[in-house]
Amino acid sequence: MKVILIMAGRPKIFDEQSAVEKALEVFWDQCYHTASTEELLKAMGIGKGSFYLTFKGGKQELYQKSIRLFFEQQYQQMEVMLLQAENPITALKKLFRALARGTAKEQQRGCFLGNALVQLSEKETVVKNEVDRLLHQLQQLFALVVTKGQQQGIVNSGLDPELIAWQLLNLWNGIQVTRRMQRAPEVLQELIETNLEMIL
Repeated sequence: MKVILIMAGRPKIFDEQSAVEKALEVFWDQCYHTASTEELLKAMGIGKGSFYLTFKGGKQELYQKSIRLFFEQQYQQMEVMLLQAENPITALKKLFRALARGTAKEQQRGCFLGNALVQLSEKETVVKNEVDRLLHQLQQLFALVVTKGQQQGIVNSGLDPELIAWQLLNLWNGIQVTRRMQRAPEVLQELIETNLEMIL
């Protein structure tokens, strides 16, 4: 979305989504509390006036928008991959296996949503509730995939799909943390395979 701001008698135009994407990179490389407003402005290529006119809630609003943008981009790709696959469980396993093959930078960064959940204080309930809602949406996607797999007879476990989905979400978050300290792909792969075998 193009944002047009009237400043000093002339319009200033910038792409809000592009600005949020750039801010997301800063938040991801550092964290919400460490990333300074100056660093964010420099990355986005806008001034303080434009920033506060567009993001009236300041840094917190920008962070929330970066979280939503990250999730929307990631979730849409995952949803298409999982729900359109002929074998949804094979697609699900492929998604998890890809975590073992991430770049060093990806492994060091961890999951943007998971990071947000543990980095925010208990006082920042609005943002934490938003992250919780988004992760629950991912859990629901996993539950839908497991349900389809059970209907097709390709899931070994007869447990409630909701419970299996929570186990998968726990694995998703856990691997994102583990790969920050253990980067050997063969070790990560073994961990993922072992857990998937127990869960599914």
